[in-house]
Amino acid sequence: MRLPRTAHTDRPWRIHEIADDFTTEDVWAMPTPGGPDDLDRLVRQLAEGMRGGVNGEGAVSRALFAIRWKLGALLGWDESAAGVGARLPSLRDRLPADLREGPQGPDLGSSPFTSLYQRDDEWAAEMGNKTVHAVMHIGWVPDGVGGHRGQMAVLVKPNGLFGALYMAAVKPFRYVGVYPALLRSIGREWQTNAAGRSVS
Repeated sequence: MRLPRTAHTDRPWRIHEIADDFTTEDVWAMPTPGGPDDLDRLVRQLAEGMRGGVNGEGAVSRALFAIRWKLGALLGWDESAAGVGARLPSLRDRLPADLREGPQGPDLGSSPFTSLYQRDDEWAAEMGNKTVHAVMHIGWVPDGVGGHRGQMAVLVKPNGLFGALYMAAVKPFRYVGVYPALLRSIGREWQTNAAGRSVS
């Protein structure tokens, strides 16, 4: 379920200290019901999927991602010279000492994302290319009925007019195809893993 931006901006996340010049683009409730200490399990599940590339996310989502990466390769959007640590300074340079010295989060392998930090109730990872500098923020929040669930926010800083136009152009595809398929897949895997844990 898509949420209002305030579902992210009104919470006292540490990411606000680090990415205050980024725009909260999207906020989604994740179908991952659990207990108060289950964020690490969700992060490990997401990291495993990201390290393995785009798979299990539904045919529409896979096709859209494949088109995006093909276009990026063709037009040079995702060259290393355009990414974090080259054109873009990493947000790790902005981390306060306690976050810099604390857990960074999982290694995401060949994924375009890199973990920034992980706490008991939030995890953040960043990526960058010629179009945008982006943060994926995963929070762990009360669900209103006595449990907890994941909440995903995407924060962006477009690269000039081109980046802003790109974000506007892909918005319908994100809402109709990518995010719904991705979240359904995450929910199915979460439930499968939960069933496996209860059996064992």
